Amino acid sequence: MKIYFVLVPLLLVSSCQPSKKEKDDDLKSIDKSQTLRSAEVKQARSLMENKCYLCHDPASSLDARVGPPMIAIKKHYARDARTRNEFIESIWAFVQQPKKEKVKLKGAYEKFGLMPYQPYKEKDIKLIAAYMYDYQIEVPDWFEEHWKKGHQKRKGKHAQQGHQKAFKQRGKKFKSQTKDSLSYARHGKKMAMATKKQLGKNLMKTIQEKGSAHAVEFCNVKAMPITNKMEKKFDARIQRVSDKNRNPQNKADEEELAFIQKFKQQLKDNVEPKPEIVKENGKVNFYYPIVTNSMCLKCHGEPEKDINRATFAKINEYYPKDQAVNYTVNEVRGMWHIEFDE
Repeated sequence: MKIYFVLVPLLLVSSCQPSKKEKDDDLKSIDKSQTLRSAEVKQARSLMENKCYLCHDPASSLDARVGPPMIAIKKHYARDARTRNEFIESIWAFVQQPKKEKVKLKGAYEKFGLMPYQPYKEKDIKLIAAYMYDYQIEVPDWFEEHWKKGHQKRKGKHAQQGHQKAFKQRGKKFKSQTKDSLSYARHGKKMAMATKKQLGKNLMKTIQEKGSAHAVEFCNVKAMPITNKMEKKFDARIQRVSDKNRNPQNKADEEELAFIQKFKQQLKDNVEPKPEIVKENGKVNFYYPIVTNSMCLKCHGEPEKDINRATFAKINEYYPKDQAVNYTVNEVRGMWHIEFDE
């Protein structure tokens, strides 16, 4: 007999206490008088990982990144923000309508180009911005040295020491914890997001360096080996399945189709999808939707409109029976199905 649960995804929140006032001049103007409630912190953290970390993942190395880390965004916006509200509003103003003249991270713009528009909800972006403002967020290992070389002005010895002290605490996204200490939903989400980041950062790098046509080849050759590597890391079976599959190996079965339809209905009803958990025979099955954004449309949108001719030719070459096109943003393109031991 199968037992079904619907659990709210509670992601690990590293450094969940408000940070001490950061001592470098860039953050002196930030007013720490307001903070998010506990429930909002968990929601904001989840939103940031789901909506931002594909391009702004703090775990990416300096050479492998496809966008600046979130700490860099925080510091640049903090330079100009006089109040908490101004910090939040300025981030939303850019995400709502990315434009060259609004760019604050000039070096990142020159290296990665303009952030593509994403149809994010105002309340979600402002919650993420508030979390960035109120809490010390994760800092990549390479960031301190990179920031000092590229951005830090010459200051007195005391100021430099204060700047260095502000970065001593560096969060690690995945701290070593036993499975028993994590809920099934959290553990499944952890594996899904880790795999998504490994696939995403390599895919984005391929698109930036070679174009979307080469991304099709990347998915054909590299996606399965990367996923297999993550399966070994987590000792789990990790799959991406779809009702409109591109790779025949990703075709959803009857039970998976039912969950995909449920997730689609949730999005249609403007309900934030939550993980589905099924326990059976000592195994835990985790189901969670894969939702499209504007970058997905380069390979999964409308041919000749979103998908250029060269890319579409590659899709037909590698996947002659492809069904995974004609999507728009914020649609369920498929689903994570992860199986692990209880």
